[in-house]
Amino acid sequence: MKVMKFGGTSVGSPARMKEVAKLITKSGEPTFVVLSAMSGTTNSLVEISNYLYKKNPDGANEVINRLEEKYLQHIEELYSNDEYKTRTKDFLLSEFNLLRSYTKGMFTSFEEKIVVAQGEIMSTNMVNNYLQEQGVKSTLLDALSFMRTNKNSEPDPTYIKEHLASVLSQCPGQQIYITQGFICRNAYGEVSNLQRGGSDYTASLIGAALPADEIQIWTDIDGMHNNDPRFVDHTTAVHQLNFEEAAELAYFGAKILHPTCVQPAKYAGIPVRLKNTMEPDAEGTIINNDLKRNAIKAVAAKDNITAIKIKSSRMLLATGFLRKVFEIFESYQTPIDMITTSEVGVSMSIDNNTHLDEIVDELKKYGTVTVDTDMCIICVVGDLDWSNVGFESEATEAMKNIPVRMISYGGSNYNISFLIKESDKKRALQSLSDTLFKE
Repeated sequence: MKVMKFGGTSVGSPARMKEVAKLITKSGEPTFVVLSAMSGTTNSLVEISNYLYKKNPDGANEVINRLEEKYLQHIEELYSNDEYKTRTKDFLLSEFNLLRSYTKGMFTSFEEKIVVAQGEIMSTNMVNNYLQEQGVKSTLLDALSFMRTNKNSEPDPTYIKEHLASVLSQCPGQQIYITQGFICRNAYGEVSNLQRGGSDYTASLIGAALPADEIQIWTDIDGMHNNDPRFVDHTTAVHQLNFEEAAELAYFGAKILHPTCVQPAKYAGIPVRLKNTMEPDAEGTIINNDLKRNAIKAVAAKDNITAIKIKSSRMLLATGFLRKVFEIFESYQTPIDMITTSEVGVSMSIDNNTHLDEIVDELKKYGTVTVDTDMCIICVVGDLDWSNVGFESEATEAMKNIPVRMISYGGSNYNISFLIKESDKKRALQSLSDTLFKE
């Protein structure tokens, strides 16, 4: 069995839902399908929640009515059979009545999680009804019955595997199994969500639990490209990536995938394939545990970076200096992206400026602090082990005309990172493509 995940754009209209139905039934083999909410729906549900937090039920009801009208219009476009039109309409009306019920009382973060979860619940019901109308043996599985996080808000793989097996045993012989991405219950049984990676994470966890032969992530892009097509001409999809390479690219700006969401698949040894619903015949990108030696695969960029430098000849070599510095960032829950050190200073980069003023104020206890904003990290990814002579020089040669604030190499065998000004980003990406991917 394979797992296929489709994002919000892929199920963003009745026409797209029909295309998804064709894709998931094409092979005729049993398939597990994970769906996101229709594009734009989650934003509307968050907007409803914001109105309710502000004790503005009229504003919430206005958004609910607008969203309800949109969904009811989809029924006429999606179904041809009156039975399925009525079934889906009754379900959707009950969903919107549920949303309206929260405009009449107290609203907390618990209710917000329930509200935001309804997008996936609606999209999966609509697609499952459509498949059944077409005569497909399809069943809808409630993700809240088997997807759970533990007390650390991390997925509970043992629980997921056991309860998914139990749910599947109750509906044997189906061609298509559909469930919701993103949503789950927490360790206390309350409705919650997976946050990082969302529906991709759901697909990876289900794939590992089954276990699946392959996990397919369907989006509106034909795989991970060797550079950012928004800034660079003539980029191409990368045919194959190692899980570590994919994680580096995802962390440093390749938005098609979240860096943590494929970890369950990685540990289970299940390949993940990135495909394009708009071009289903395109090869896409396969991510697995294979590593192509001596190859640079791709370049990615991460924006909105701030560089912080602490200069302190008095403190740097003192025992515990770096620990004290890191504890400041930890106390404000601000992760560090890059770090470089010298005998008299240490430089770090962060991508979250929420507590920048407080962090800088505390760092001044240990040295002179300078801050550079509007920076960007450029990441070159591939088999970049230090024994592969010459790759680091190829990357630095491509950057020879770009002012570089920091360079990080050796922390991973899979990337070289450059910190530059955001204003130089496009020029840097194009130069790296011209140098590294000449063919």
